[in-house]
Amino acid sequence: MSGRTAPDPSGAGRSSETDCSEVLLRVFEYLDGEMTGMDCTRIRRHLDDCVDCMGAYERDVLLKALVRRSCGCEQAPETLRMSIMTTITTVRVRYEEVRSRGEDEATGQSH
Repeated sequence: MSGRTAPDPSGAGRSSETDCSEVLLRVFEYLDGEMTGMDCTRIRRHLDDCVDCMGAYERDVLLKALVRRSCGCEQAPETLRMSIMTTITTVRVRYEEVRSRGEDEATGQSH
């Protein structure tokens, strides 16, 4: 799964534009509707083409449903919530920096 790309359904021999590692990293953003329309479309296309990632996506859908059903009436302590949000923000910023560096290298630009 990781690092691979889903085959192009057109049969033209190209890979989809989104690799498995990106899909797996961002699957909860996709599930929670926290992506731009363009990113959502890219992830959806990849999931449609990649059996492995679709399996991981379906597992995460079930996991979220189980957590919601089991813990829906309890609220996490504020310190835990803040710690989680800080970690998510840190990971997202690092991901965007790495992604930006990769795009710059592909176009020959530098920061």
